[in-house]
Order: sequence, then structure tokens, then C-alpha cells
Amino acid sequence: MKSLPNSVLRTFQAGALALMVFALLGASDEGARFNSLGHRLMCVCGCSQILLECNHVGCTYSDRMRGELMAGLDRGENDDLTLQDFVQKYGPTVLAAPTGTGFNRVAWIMPFLALALGLLTTIFIVLAWKKRPALAAPGGVLPVSGAELERFRTQARKETQI
Repeated sequence: MKSLPNSVLRTFQAGALALMVFALLGASDEGARFNSLGHRLMCVCGCSQILLECNHVGCTYSDRMRGELMAGLDRGENDDLTLQDFVQKYGPTVLAAPTGTGFNRVAWIMPFLALALGLLTTIFIVLAWKKRPALAAPGGVLPVSGAELERFRTQARKETQI
């Protein structure tokens, strides 16, 4: 029996490995999906906590919402469809973070933009203050700079030499 050349065998093995990786790419643990989606939702009881972390004693909302989430996963819905079901039932405040589409992008961009503008404004103000000439005290001596300062330094050196 004739065996395949080593390079052909390696190519076949690499192709089979790549095929298995891509075939198993979508396989995930349902518990991990439940945990991930549960942390992307807020409890609507008014506690302002993540759904899976709501710790109110006897909170009927969190138990019911967890059941709905598990039912959506059992039906085989994808993550986006499950989140959309919650948004339609409880409103957009059920999402822990705004989506990155449409007008909600402003909610992501504005804090960073405000921080950058605040820093730039502060830098420009400090630079303007540094360039501002110093004020002389009433009846005092005006500050000296440039060539006149060098003349005074030279004169001071000459007068202090022993």
C-alpha cells in the first residue's frame, strides 16, 4: 500500500483541524450565554441593579425575568432577538448599556468628547495665564525681561567681583 507524501498529509490534517474549529465555533455553553445576557439586562423593580445581581428579598421581577431569559434560550433564539424581546416588553431601560446604533451612539461618545474638550480648555487657559505679563504692585518696580535683564545681570556680576 502506497502512503501519501508528508506535505499532503500535513495539508489534510491542517484542513481537518480548521474545519473542526469553524464547525465548533458556534457551540457554546448555555450557562455562559445565560450569564452573559443576564449581565446585559437590568432588573425593572427599581433597584438599578443588573438582572442576575438583583438581591432584593422577594423581588418578583428578577425571578420572572430570569425565567423569561431561560425560556428564550430554550427556544433557541439568538442573543439579539432575546434582548429585543425584553426591550419590547419592558422598554429600552431594561438594557444595562445603550446600543451602539443610531442616536444611542451619542450616549457613548459624549462623555469622552466632554472630557477631551474640558482638558483642551484647561490647557489653553493655563497657557494663556502663563503668557500673561505679571502685574506690578502699585508704586513698585516693573518686572524686567530680555536684553534689559541681561544688562542687569552683567552689571551685578561686575559689582560683586572681589
